[in-house]
Formats: sequence, structure tokens, C-alpha cells
Amino acid sequence: MVAEKIDKVAWICIKDGKVLCARSKGKDVFYMPGGKREKGETDSQALIREIKEELTVDLVPDSLKHMGIFEAPAHGKPEGTMVQLKCYVGDYTGNIRADSEIAEVAWLGFGDKNKLSVAGQDVLDWLKHWNLIR
Repeated sequence: MVAEKIDKVAWICIKDGKVLCARSKGKDVFYMPGGKREKGETDSQALIREIKEELTVDLVPDSLKHMGIFEAPAHGKPEGTMVQLKCYVGDYTGNIRADSEIAEVAWLGFGDKNKLSVAGQDVLDWLKHWNLIR
């Protein structure tokens, strides 16, 4: 049986040595903000749409840069289900606040690693390795 793979785009926003994370309503862990593409969307189109829906800010399209791809077991899904995060950094305009299905946003550092999904933990490990977070 082939395992399911959930393909997502994610925004990595770092400030003061911490990374912006979001917790969806009804979930017990934080994730990197972002989501799944709709039919025909590019990574950047999906990311811009998802971040606007979730965090009420506008990503600056020309500032988006691919940062990396992370793959890990999907939190809360059947065993064998994997999530692939295509991560981007980029500038934004507006004030970040939780909206839509997002219950809470938080700036998390490496010491908060246990609050994230496995994929999120992998992203934190990578960011810490490159001294981008504390």
C-alpha cells in the first residue's frame, strides 16, 4: 500500500530569533502557517491566499524565496501518512492576527519544539542548525 502524501506550502517568518507558528482550531500542536494548493495554483499563489485567510496579512509576491522542503509523518493522520512542506520566506504587509480556522498564533523558539508537529520540529531543527532561531 502506498502511503498518502499531503503536499503543502508553508511560510517561514522569523523575528527576534523566533518563528511564527499557528495552531488551528481543534488541534493540539502548532504548524508552520500555510496550506494546500487549490487546483491550478502555483506555490506562491497558494501561499499568498492561505496566509491572507489565516493571518490577515499580505505576502509581498516578489519577496518570496524558496527555503527548503521538509517531509515528516503527518500529525493526527493515519499511520504512514506523510506531509511535505515546501517552505518559503518572504516579506509581508499588515498586522498578523489569527483568522479563519486559526485559533492562535505564537512566536516560538527552539525551546518550544515540543509544541509543534513533527514536520514543524524538523523545520525548527533546520533553522537552529543555520542559527536563524534561538
